[in-house]
Amino acid sequence: MSFSVIIPARYGSSRFPGKPLAEIAGKPMVQHVYERACQSDAGRVLVATDDDRIAEAARGFGAEVCMTSADHPSGTDRLQEVVSRLGFASDEIVVNVQGDEPLVPPSIINQVAANLAANPQAGIATLSEPIEDVEGMLNPNIVKVVTDRFGMALYFSRATIPWPRDAFAAGQARDQLPEGFAWQRHIGIYGYRVQLLNDFVQWPPAAIESTECLEQLRALWNGARIHVAEALELPPPGVDTPEDLERLRALLGDG
Repeated sequence: MSFSVIIPARYGSSRFPGKPLAEIAGKPMVQHVYERACQSDAGRVLVATDDDRIAEAARGFGAEVCMTSADHPSGTDRLQEVVSRLGFASDEIVVNVQGDEPLVPPSIINQVAANLAANPQAGIATLSEPIEDVEGMLNPNIVKVVTDRFGMALYFSRATIPWPRDAFAAGQARDQLPEGFAWQRHIGIYGYRVQLLNDFVQWPPAAIESTECLEQLRALWNGARIHVAEALELPPPGVDTPEDLERLRALLGDG
């Protein structure tokens, strides 16, 4: 199985400008992500950025860099520009590894690529993990996913799906999960077939995508299949804010 990893790394961020270049243990964050990706089985790992400062840093630690437009409406559009610019074949598999996940396990990069290769009917593969408490089940910031018996996504939502109607109607305490279903939290790592990326950028945003603010719903709306499996290894939280960065530095004993 052959696949490539693309690491999108934007400089502009409303919550944390310059995030990919934030230093952790003497290296910019994006370098940690790149080195993790290089430990996977990927045949090619590259950084996609719209900023010369990130490109210079990435080339400095030996990464292949693809410059992209700063005007993409979604991360998936950015990936499609990369595969188009570099002439990727329509049947190739690429894994999107976010540039703000410096501790991403190489095992799950391999997992999404292998799952997509093993499921030719799917255009996308992604991962999930069990939700273990009611707070997580009800939290709209935690994206839930439900699949069919073949591991294909039925829907992703910020709402609680499925809703345990009878359990809560019967007065079950909200401090424990109802029995009978294993709720799953979506983990935002994706493997794509290049043809799916080429199709995706031709589709207009779907109403369900805009309502939930979940771009994977555009693929489902247009009939694409998304394979979902429980992650073999749980990824540590990524870095969204400067506070997240300080927590990660403390975890790694940096400063």
